[in-house]
This record gives sequence, C-alpha cells and structure tokens, in this order.
Amino acid sequence: MKGEEKVPSRILLVSYPKIIFLYPTVVVSLAAAIYLSFVRQPLDKSNTEAIVLSVVFLGVWVTNLVVLAFDFPRTSSLSLLFLFVAVVMGCVLLSVLRPEVLPYVAAKLRAFHPLANASFYWVFSISLGLATLGAMIVARFDCWEARPNELLHHQGLWGDLDRFPAPGVRIDKEITDVFEYLLLQSGRLILHISSEQRAVVLDNVPFIARKEKALTRLLGTLQVAVRSEGGGPTE
Repeated sequence: MKGEEKVPSRILLVSYPKIIFLYPTVVVSLAAAIYLSFVRQPLDKSNTEAIVLSVVFLGVWVTNLVVLAFDFPRTSSLSLLFLFVAVVMGCVLLSVLRPEVLPYVAAKLRAFHPLANASFYWVFSISLGLATLGAMIVARFDCWEARPNELLHHQGLWGDLDRFPAPGVRIDKEITDVFEYLLLQSGRLILHISSEQRAVVLDNVPFIARKEKALTRLLGTLQVAVRSEGGGPTE
C-alpha cells in the first residue's frame, strides 16, 4: 500500500563503547581549531576570543566527562546538571567579558586565563576523533544481525558466526541515561533468545527507538517491553 513503511530484510545491532558520546567535545575542539587557524592575534591574556573558546571547550569537555562517569536516569537530574554548567560557564564568561559586573568573581578569576593555540585543538580533535572512529570500527566486528527467521552473531576479524532461531525471541528496551539518549538516542537492548538461558545485553545502541520499530516490523510477532530506570516494563 502507498505510504506503508517497507519491511527491512536485515537489521544490524551494534553495541558501541561510551567514547562515542564524546563527539560534542570533538566538534567544539575542531571548530576552535579552524577559527584560531584563521585569526592572527597574540595568544596571551589580552586575546579575549581565545580565552572564551578555551572556557567553552573546557565546559563541554568536563560535561562530557560527567556524562561518561555517571548515569542520569531521570530528566530532573539532567536539568540540574545543565543548570549548574550554565551558571558556572556564565559566571566565568561574564567575569572575562564584563569584569565590572561581578567584581569579586572577576578578581578571583583574574589569574585564570586558559589559553590554547590552534595546534592544541587540531591535535586534540584529530586524536580523539580517530580514537572514536577506531572504537566504532572495532565494535562492528562483534555485532548482531536480525533476519526474519534467525539472529546472527558476528564475531572477530575472521567473521566467526553463530546462528540462533528468531521465532520466540523477546526484546527489552531500556533507556538508562537521559543524557546519552539525547546525544545519540541510544539505550540498551536485551535479547531473550528462546534457545539460550542467558540474555544478550547490548549497551549504547544508537537510535534505539528506530531499531525497535524496525525489529517489530521485521520479526512480526516480536514481543517488545520498554523499561526506564526505576520503572517497571510497559507494553
């Protein structure tokens, strides 16, 4: 029928490492590298633009590290984190750009002049970007492939393959971290295969809602339970 979504013939499920959530830092670092490469100003405390770039970069970098270190299962905790980061960065930037507004804070931060040149940002963004790309490539060597009648587990560089029957499989979808879901719409998929005693847990699956919808169309009778941290399953 016209407008009906096409049923996919196969779906690839990849569990990625958490380094993929550092892409905002890579983007900010790359943007700073490009900007500083074309701006010819002395790199000292008189260069307000370079200081602002450094403060923004450090803010994004620290926020990314917090995302990797802790889980934020509820929206309220994420809002508090955003509020804290916004207040801290706002005070620092205001003290740099308008020291007369917050004289006390400006006095305390007078010696705080984080500076980095274009070479630093180029090296940082390229090295972190390559590490992220390498981790994503390696993850593809240990992935699951769903087909209408079977599940395939691809393992290793030489393509070792395990086959499991698809009928009777059940999938639980969990959103364990709100921040990670916002960054890549990622979550956890748990595959309950009827022929196996242990469930298969796939963490950090990007675009998990889209994957779940495609799996439902592909396998037809698939049972899907959606769970959030701290709550029970819902159909």
